Amino acid sequence: MARWVPAVLVLGGIAFDLAAPPGYTASPFFAAAPLVAAALLPLRQTLVTAVVAVLTTCLLAELHGVRDPTQAATEIITVATVTVLAVVINRVVRRSYHRLASARGVAEAAQRAVLPAPPARLAGLEIAARYVPAEKYAAIGGDLYAVQDTPHGVRLTVGDVRGKGLGAVEVVAILLGCFREAAEQETTLEALVGRLERALRREGARRADLEVVEGFTTTVVAEIPRGDSTLRLINRGHPAPLLLEEGGAVRALEPEVPALPVGMAELAGWPDRVMELAFAEGETLLLFTDGVTEARDRHGEFYDPEERLRGRRFAGPQELLDALVADVERHTGGGTPDDMALLAVRRTPARGNGRASGRDNGRDNGRASGRDNGRASGGGNRRDNGRASGGGNRRDNGGGNEGANPTPP
Repeated sequence: MARWVPAVLVLGGIAFDLAAPPGYTASPFFAAAPLVAAALLPLRQTLVTAVVAVLTTCLLAELHGVRDPTQAATEIITVATVTVLAVVINRVVRRSYHRLASARGVAEAAQRAVLPAPPARLAGLEIAARYVPAEKYAAIGGDLYAVQDTPHGVRLTVGDVRGKGLGAVEVVAILLGCFREAAEQETTLEALVGRLERALRREGARRADLEVVEGFTTTVVAEIPRGDSTLRLINRGHPAPLLLEEGGAVRALEPEVPALPVGMAELAGWPDRVMELAFAEGETLLLFTDGVTEARDRHGEFYDPEERLRGRRFAGPQELLDALVADVERHTGGGTPDDMALLAVRRTPARGNGRASGRDNGRDNGRASGRDNGRASGGGNRRDNGRASGGGNRRDNGGGNEGANPTPP
């Protein structure tokens, strides 16, 4: 509707000029119309608005009669000058807009390169991921997620790098590169997390501009073996993941022993402990960064995903993330104070117990009907054949041996 504002200003100026007493001028309306058009419309429409404003000013001056030529000339020159400025402003605004669009395109390409979308289905799992930046036009930040299909099962991670800007993005790239390599090579989650720790320490020593000394990364690393309803987790100072059951129950997977984030091993260190639990068919694992749990409403209340998701059912991981992002935005009144990285993984239910039972019932019915038909047709054929052949043989035999072997009546 903003595109109609210049036209409304011109029409409003005409109405004001015709209704106002003599001595009043509508030139402010006609001067404002091209300025508004410069910010909202393309160059061609801005030029059309400017020409219409100038011509309308001249026509209204002619309609009322030029009582004061100096005043009339001043109004026309003012509107004409503003229209020229509007055209210049339009070119500057459009050039800045194209530069911003180009920068956003580069940022989106970088996001797809650093955080590629995981496959929707992988090794019996349904997967969905989402990155929601705190700033509307910032396509990438310090939150991360990754999913990797490995010989040890499907391994995944969600993390949050301390800090903002390009420095945080560099740390994200380092961690994701290390995770993808280590996930293939390391046989245990403990060794995988150790590789992440060493990667940050190595890059921090090699590059003075990388914020690692005072920086850290909270992360959860998980493993879902193939053909095994097991889930293994290591939580390094990250918000606890949630396990959503098919019936609507929600359980927070709090670590048994708290651990420091990755990158703080020099302050204190102890062996990582793997949390192992059952991951049944139909259950969904939800991992997220603190942009979810630190979202506040206007009363200062934090968002509690465990409480807000309890009792709700979702068709799949994608629908779960859609509902969660929308609920967080409703809680905050629009937008989020921090970036959010979300990853939902659902163990696909057995394809169909219904299909299998349907196939089994179909086979049983087919076999049963086949046996019944076979028995009926076989019995009937045997009886009919027997009767026909028996009768014929008896008649034939009886006819041929009637004199020698008379049959009883």
